Amino acid sequence: MRNIRGLMPFLIIGTVLACWVAFPGDVFSQGYPVRPITIYCGFSPGATTDVTARALASGAEKMLGVPVVIENRDGGGSTVCAAVVASKNPDGYNLGVISSSALTIRPYFAKMAFDPLKDFTLLMAYSEYIGGLCVLAESPLKTIDDFIAYAKAHPGLSYGSPGSYGGHHLSIELFADCKGLKFKHVPFKGGAPANTALMGKHLDFVAGSGQHVPYVKQGVFRMLFLTGSEKRDPDFPNVPTMKEIGCPEPPTVDYLVVGPKGMPGGVSKKLGETFKAVSETPEFQKVLANFNLPYIYKDGAQIEKRLPEAIAWFKNTFKKMGARENP
Repeated sequence: MRNIRGLMPFLIIGTVLACWVAFPGDVFSQGYPVRPITIYCGFSPGATTDVTARALASGAEKMLGVPVVIENRDGGGSTVCAAVVASKNPDGYNLGVISSSALTIRPYFAKMAFDPLKDFTLLMAYSEYIGGLCVLAESPLKTIDDFIAYAKAHPGLSYGSPGSYGGHHLSIELFADCKGLKFKHVPFKGGAPANTALMGKHLDFVAGSGQHVPYVKQGVFRMLFLTGSEKRDPDFPNVPTMKEIGCPEPPTVDYLVVGPKGMPGGVSKKLGETFKAVSETPEFQKVLANFNLPYIYKDGAQIEKRLPEAIAWFKNTFKKMGARENP
């Protein structure tokens, strides 16, 4: 009897470990969540990523019953945020909303503090980054043909984007390569400050990233073509797509919700289902509509399948453009 009593602690530990191996997503996820959840956002306050992330957090807070707090970690086209998330404990209390370009585009140009294919739990995508080349409404450039002719006669026009090597920056550079144009790129920490710089006439145009839409509707900006979309926007039926002006459109860049690698299956499943439910609510859909963002849901498995394909496409394209790969 004494021997059995002496072995009891080890038997209990063994039983718990056996359960963890057999049901890793269930044992440690029961009762989750029990404390506040932090969602790190890869762009500055006011950016479309920030606004949609806050709407997602607000809905999730109601469904999960704990505070869901947004903390902005902008910079590097959301690679700063991605690195923060990858470094966190995979317990489900530290998540991120980032651009997929942080995983598919930027690692080509610079060494990252994370592996885009190994260091994240992919929870879902809820939209795609739709942008557009915008000039001030008072500009004499009325069409994309006007713009191309002017840009050829005035090489080095300056433009702002939400960050270097993001989807919007890349679309403009592909456009420039396609039409034989030369631009000066000025990166910002989000689309909002880029828009402000254009309104102050410190730039010639912007690579709009969503925040440009209200300005276009208000008659402050004029959009000359769409980026990130294969079809015209019903709200702007006269604005052509990149494909329509004869330029290649890169793979879509998604709004991603991610966590650190190694999250318990039950936790990631609960979060994925919760965020999906929030994204389908009228409140969240209205936020997307305000920025003319499409609702395009992808689950973790779909994202995981698409990532290697997108990485390969960008890598091949950059090499053809003569862009230097990170050492």
